[in-house]
Amino acid sequence: MDLDQKLSREIGDLEAYFELGAEGEEVNSEIRLELKRLEEELTAIETATLLSGDNAQCNAFITIHPGAGGTESQDWAEMLLRMYLRWAEAHGFPTEMMDYQAGEEAGVKSVTFLVKGQNAYGLLTSEIGVHRLVRISPFDANKRRHTSFASVFVYPEIDENIDIVIEEKDLRIDTYRATGAGGQHINTTDSAVRITHLPTNIVVQCQNERSQHKNRSTAMKMLRSRLYELEIEKKRAETKVIEDSKMDIAWGSQIRSYVLHPYRLAKDHRTKVEIGDVDRVLDGGLDPFIKAYLVSRRDAGKRAPIQAG
Repeated sequence: MDLDQKLSREIGDLEAYFELGAEGEEVNSEIRLELKRLEEELTAIETATLLSGDNAQCNAFITIHPGAGGTESQDWAEMLLRMYLRWAEAHGFPTEMMDYQAGEEAGVKSVTFLVKGQNAYGLLTSEIGVHRLVRISPFDANKRRHTSFASVFVYPEIDENIDIVIEEKDLRIDTYRATGAGGQHINTTDSAVRITHLPTNIVVQCQNERSQHKNRSTAMKMLRSRLYELEIEKKRAETKVIEDSKMDIAWGSQIRSYVLHPYRLAKDHRTKVEIGDVDRVLDGGLDPFIKAYLVSRRDAGKRAPIQAG
């Protein structure tokens, strides 16, 4: 069912409930439920419109590493793992554990898992960075307050079988007479082929075969190989950008803090969004943070100065 049809049906159901209510039927609970469902769906649609980048629609790998602090930080890393698994479950995104290294006493030393779903990577890019927890440690017999750090790294699942699509409109094909050492095998027709790929300005040419058709076929294979290598270089550049986004797992570099003592608050330091119900956040309620981050990234892009060419 198309999205517009689905929304039209849900709005129609809501209108029917209002009509029943006007006739005296007790449908307040049904109306509240339908309004809540519709609000959540519209929020998800609005958030999806904020996504950008070639890989936004990809599945997402998430890797979590605890910072210094041994068991305390390792336990925090496992709390983050649970938070993301619950978020994925709430959105109907299947998950697959790729690597899990348990801590010596509790928690995890390292964990990597895959979140499968439309726009998973685009949504979860908001989580890249260092996450800070402040609480009374369950591992401290003196019940002292501890601060723990863990890093979250998100990257897209990219299909290694890169499909190179070459459009005819993007090609300029020139034929010319092959040149050689002369003699009886010199080609006296315009059998040599030069192909220019206009979007990238890549030029390939072939004159080895006496047939223009064969030269063209060989030149197209050369062009496909060149474009494949260009795509590989793009993937390497994207990976480098993602790697460069990693930060030290320490004070001053956190993107979000989760405070359980002496007060209760989850705060994103980039967008300044604060949520008092930190338990709901740790139970997977990340959508307000995700949407705020995507909005701020979009707005920052609008404010970016135009570079002179």
